[in-house]
Amino acid sequence: MQDSSIDQVIRDFVSKGIAAHRIHSLDERYTINHLLGLLEIDVYDVQKIPSIPLPNLLDSLDRMVGYAVEKHLITDVPEEIEIMEAHIMELITPLPSEVNKRFWMHYEEAPMRATDEFYRLSQDNDYIKTRKIARNKHFSFDSKYGKLEITINLSKPEKTRQHMEAARQSESGNYPICALCMENEGYRGRADAAARSNHRIVRLPLFGENWGFQYSPYSYYNEHCIILSEEHVPMHVNEGTIANLLEIVTIFPHYFIGSNAGLPIVGGSILSHEHYQGGRHSFPMEAAKVLRTLTLGGFPEVEAEILYWPLSVIRLRSNNRNEVAAAACTIMEEWQQYSDPQVEILAESSGGLHNAVTLIARRVKEAYELDVVLRNNRTTESFPDGIFHPHPDVQHIKKENIGLIEVLGLAILPPRLETELSEVADYLLGKTAAVASYHREWAEELKQQGPFEAESIMEMIHEAVGEKFLRVIEDAGVYKQTPEGQAAFDRFLSTFENQE
Repeated sequence: MQDSSIDQVIRDFVSKGIAAHRIHSLDERYTINHLLGLLEIDVYDVQKIPSIPLPNLLDSLDRMVGYAVEKHLITDVPEEIEIMEAHIMELITPLPSEVNKRFWMHYEEAPMRATDEFYRLSQDNDYIKTRKIARNKHFSFDSKYGKLEITINLSKPEKTRQHMEAARQSESGNYPICALCMENEGYRGRADAAARSNHRIVRLPLFGENWGFQYSPYSYYNEHCIILSEEHVPMHVNEGTIANLLEIVTIFPHYFIGSNAGLPIVGGSILSHEHYQGGRHSFPMEAAKVLRTLTLGGFPEVEAEILYWPLSVIRLRSNNRNEVAAAACTIMEEWQQYSDPQVEILAESSGGLHNAVTLIARRVKEAYELDVVLRNNRTTESFPDGIFHPHPDVQHIKKENIGLIEVLGLAILPPRLETELSEVADYLLGKTAAVASYHREWAEELKQQGPFEAESIMEMIHEAVGEKFLRVIEDAGVYKQTPEGQAAFDRFLSTFENQE
């Protein structure tokens, strides 16, 4: 690329930023000079006029990063590219103080206006990786519980051996301590820590504690947000968690908010930093059928329902927020110390505590709705990964922890499956004899359904993946949807309720 070409790219980037109200016209020369500095360019053709039509910001970003690689300012290692991208996009990102000021100003108009504007900024400045997210593969599966959602996650980059070696050699110390720490805001990045120059966090006070509100850079669903503690403290779920969730849906009534369980196996992928996840998405579990209703002793204002769902869910609903919180605390505390050896449920053993809850809060008009999902992380010799964890015969599809998002009925499957499912398709069509060893038994089972047509083979495989995901979340359910399982569920419920 000739220097005159990069001058045009810089001109177009700044002009588009001004047109999109991401750069103030008074900051035009300042922004150009910062870009010249990042790209180590000493001179610039001030006579350049903007292209018609103006390219979008991300296309101009790509060309500037390409120039940096071509001129050996950076290598083409993904981490170095992301650091350069974030540095460039920081120039269209207001300072944290300004972002917070605007957010709460918009909030005074309407909570949705505040989140809409913050979400749009997080997309425009490439903090949310919209182009990478668009690569994800989505399909659905009609199960007896309702429609389940399946995503093969191709957006979040997998670490190669080269990247892991660079991270190993990085003299990182412990700053930021983890990916959720507030110290990530504006952090340059390195081999083992993501580039976050363009990252912004809205400060959110909760009962006298400082929390942060941000979006996920690799969103798994619409407006996927994270509420994180200012302090780097481990996940724990208690009365305060329930109060926080109900407070957050009071602040943002158009969002759901949920907390993973605080124990290994049944918790999420990050247990080291207390956080919640939310967003503007209706998950399959939200529309689950009601199996039966309950009357909770001592909580006459609370409607309680048992859902027809693979996991064991007690749904609480009331206009009285305090009653919902108190009822949820009663259930949680009872569950934490409850055992029923007939169905492999032990509250504790030499391995520690085992019972936990996954919590999901939302507003339904004026009412507060809180789903309490019962979890248990006990392991045995027969099930070393967990009794209520995906069993070995489904781990070729999903072996990771079943966290909040999967509980709600959305599968986040690893990127390896895109290639591997194509290989299974070729195997079923007789184009190859090679298939991953861990898929072999499954592929042989599918083969019995043949013959197959090339035009419909992937639809059939997606259906089979959906069946496996259903099994994954059924395995995670402590009380199965069987007469024996529901009788055991009733034994637990009888400790604090009167059924209708």
